[in-house]
Amino acid sequence: MKNISCATYEGLDAKVVIVESTLTKGLPSFSIVGMASSSINESKERVKSALLSNEFKFPPKRITLSLVPSDVKKDGSHFDLSIALMIALNSEEKDYSDWFVFGELGLDGNVRENGYLYPLLLSLANQGVTKKAIVPYESLEKLSKIPNIEFYGVKTLDEAIEILKSDEFAPSLVESGFAYPSYILDEKYYVYNKYDEDFLDVKGQEVAKRAALIAACGMHNILLEGSPGSGKSMIAQRLRYILPPLNKSEILDIAKLESLDDKEPSFKPLRNFCSPHHTSTSASIFGGGSHKSRIGEVGLANGL
Repeated sequence: MKNISCATYEGLDAKVVIVESTLTKGLPSFSIVGMASSSINESKERVKSALLSNEFKFPPKRITLSLVPSDVKKDGSHFDLSIALMIALNSEEKDYSDWFVFGELGLDGNVRENGYLYPLLLSLANQGVTKKAIVPYESLEKLSKIPNIEFYGVKTLDEAIEILKSDEFAPSLVESGFAYPSYILDEKYYVYNKYDEDFLDVKGQEVAKRAALIAACGMHNILLEGSPGSGKSMIAQRLRYILPPLNKSEILDIAKLESLDDKEPSFKPLRNFCSPHHTSTSASIFGGGSHKSRIGEVGLANGL
């Protein structure tokens, strides 16, 4: 039996999933067990086509893939590559249990990017459970911001197989920083010095602006009450630009929330600002959804 690691979401954090494979005697078949979603079960056809396109001959055996732990629901097309590798490398003697593998497979064996890889791998890095991972080459630029993981970028299934067979491959990238001004106290803090919205635009309301300044300095809550058009929203929108600067872990956490909200991570040292309309639904405020759960405005605004 062979195994390799992948991950799925459990709330906002990653849950490690072990992909185990066995090829046993019996009628030829291919099954995936362990509370796999439809997107993972559909991967059987993608994996078959990708392996056949790379001249792999399926043995006349019963192929079983198990996703452990079995009582956790798994979702995502990023399991394709780990499933294919467990079949292709089943006869190898090497141990792959310390590798994490992510990537969606095309029918021709090309490895494609998945939009949720960044928050998954950031969560794994924060948990300290992985040191090296095979990922789609397209994802390397975003993933380079994540510390303490060696990333091996691959474009095809063949490249992933070669990396696991050989010990001579070097990581595809090294950890990169942020192109923003910074200073060091007990750690490095980054400054966003572009003011898209400035307090100079707020005319009058000196008491409210003074209260906003005190709230920003001490990271306090503030409640603004007044007549429509008196400047409450203008002051609230500008608060994010005078809040204390961010360290690296805070920037990465904000980028994680942007990814979960189906946005491209910007990696700006700028705190989140949310302004939901008074007609917003409970699901949009607190999170939820019928087909696919989404993070709500509360989670996006209070992710730090």
